Amino acid sequence: MTTGPERHRLILGSGSPRRRELLAQLGIGADDIRPPDIDETPEKAELPRPYCIRMAREKAWAVQAGDDDIVLSADTTVALGRRILGKPADAGEAAAFLTALSGRRHRVVTAVAVRRGDRIWERDVVTAVKMKPLSNAELNAYLASEDWRGKAGGYGIQGPAGAFIPWINGSFTAVVGLPLLETAHLLQAAGYPVWKEAR
Repeated sequence: MTTGPERHRLILGSGSPRRRELLAQLGIGADDIRPPDIDETPEKAELPRPYCIRMAREKAWAVQAGDDDIVLSADTTVALGRRILGKPADAGEAAAFLTALSGRRHRVVTAVAVRRGDRIWERDVVTAVKMKPLSNAELNAYLASEDWRGKAGGYGIQGPAGAFIPWINGSFTAVVGLPLLETAHLLQAAGYPVWKEAR
């Protein structure tokens, strides 16, 4: 692995396997993975989009990195109106989230922050998503699959719950957890060579 002006170390500030897989679609493998430990509690009356942007930024600043390292962090939040649906604590909360989303449109907000030294580049993407009305059998089978664990809103569009989503308007990769178009632009802005033949 080369370092120096050609190639900055990329640190992924996320433990999400989905974000690693999405980066791999760009041919990028992080040099290190350092999930930050931050308080993800929303502030009083905080709305979903500002909350998501703040989380991505705080995660990027919380990752220990050298001045020339590039840190990539992101946050995905499911918004039902003004309500923030984060990662469910247990199956009961996942069931409550899915019941609330059933048959309704909601928004998925994914914010990305890229930091190099004391500079930060940020983008956020809002995608509209519709979930079909869920039967008790569908809800119970999905909860039993455990696929809801660790996923904002209690579902992952790239897993079995993809069968519940008839329609989206926006970025599919953002709903999964990392909007590839915007992420590539941010990495390039920070000096990371995204479109390079060999690394």
